[in-house]
Amino acid sequence: MIDYKLIGKRIKESRKSMKLTQENISEILKVSPEYISRIETGATKLNLEMLVKISNILNISPAYLLTGTNTKSNDYLTPEINELLKNCSPSKIKAVSKMIKIIVDL
Repeated sequence: MIDYKLIGKRIKESRKSMKLTQENISEILKVSPEYISRIETGATKLNLEMLVKISNILNISPAYLLTGTNTKSNDYLTPEINELLKNCSPSKIKAVSKMIKIIVDL
């Protein structure tokens, strides 16, 4: 299930980090600022075309807007790995550590 509120939150955070207003975005997309507001609050579902247009304006990947994962970052898998390790026994964590050391030393 797509969480439009979470997507909207990511759009809003990215927009603000670029010091853009809803009006700036709406002018570029030729839509109303109210429409951008509804997207950012999750009140309006956006289609794939609009998602891509917004991601291009904000210079972020559509994948980030959908998943919250920045695959361009070197450590984007760290939270997922940490989450997986939380459910492991100490012996499994030790085995994983040994495998990582083997791979790193290649």
